[in-house]
Amino acid sequence: MEQFSVDALQGGAGTSTNMNVNEVIANRAIELLGGQLGDYSLVHPIDHVNRNQSTNDVYPTALRIAAIGLVRKLSQAFASLQEALQEKEHEFADVLKLGRTELMDALPMMAGQGFGAYAKAIARDRWRIYKVEERLREINIGGTAIGTGINAPLKYTFYITELLQDLTGYGLARSEYPMDSTQNMDVFVEVSGLLKAASVNLLKISNDLRLLGSGPIGGFGELELPAVQVGSSIMPGKVNPVIPEMIGMVAMRVIANDTAVTMAAASGQLELNAFMPLIADTLLESLEILDHAVRLFEERCVRGIHMREDHCRAMVENSAVLATALVSYIGYEKSAWVAKRAMQEGKTVRQVMMEEQVLPEEEIDRILSIYQVTKPGVPGKQG
Repeated sequence: MEQFSVDALQGGAGTSTNMNVNEVIANRAIELLGGQLGDYSLVHPIDHVNRNQSTNDVYPTALRIAAIGLVRKLSQAFASLQEALQEKEHEFADVLKLGRTELMDALPMMAGQGFGAYAKAIARDRWRIYKVEERLREINIGGTAIGTGINAPLKYTFYITELLQDLTGYGLARSEYPMDSTQNMDVFVEVSGLLKAASVNLLKISNDLRLLGSGPIGGFGELELPAVQVGSSIMPGKVNPVIPEMIGMVAMRVIANDTAVTMAAASGQLELNAFMPLIADTLLESLEILDHAVRLFEERCVRGIHMREDHCRAMVENSAVLATALVSYIGYEKSAWVAKRAMQEGKTVRQVMMEEQVLPEEEIDRILSIYQVTKPGVPGKQG
């Protein structure tokens, strides 16, 4: 790496990086030929290494190849996270807990259902990221300066495309219209946008886990996250949700990077985008940090989650939300009255119903069956 001294963010649409690479290759070739470093009479960085090429076709082609490799890794990371969430869906399939809307008590649900919803969101991200590789495979190598292909014989263009296919193992294809691939960067915006969408899901899931694991006394306390590190330098025994916090920060960074990619792509002018270095730097960073973060999130957090089953069940039983199950039998107004009285008197919905003899005991038990109220249909009725 010490051979590559130029900064990632540079003017010239990547010319500094391209020339840095050309000079390193030329000098390594000179070294292998037994010459003196810097003696470009043997191998010249432009006349030989850059022959039939321009920064404007090499740089975007290199970025696409780099992105494909990272997209494949990230897709695999999301597939593994999806699998971990699905395992939790099955593990917690019989754990009853309160649902919540707008942070207020809502209808009961199974904890596994919540993890199943997370798995579905991550499955969409995995598929979108996997499929976007198709748009990255079209390369503009051979288009040279503006896509017209001047100074690049067709024989060279076909040869270099096949060579890159062999070297990478990727299904790369020569652009049918190199001028488009040279000046328009929307493909990278698409990739970045999908990374943003995935980050939105990751941020939401990490926030949910922090809420559900909060406390354990003064918060929700429904689940236990793996203890990864001592959480406080002053409060003994305090353990913070550091892995969900980490994935949340990475998600925020990727979302911010997407803005940079979007602005850079939109700022191109006429036959070239001078801001490609910013696109490359931010997009590759997003791909790399997401890959690392998703793998850590799965290994150090998701797979080690445990539910506090007794605590979850107690909250359901002490909540008045079960009154919703009564609506089809006694109407909304009477159900609201039952719920309000239960909350005011610190009683369960079942206790109020029994005291008031609103319905026969057997029917109340059937309607308020915990497993009935977490499934489709009217509780207590067949079909």
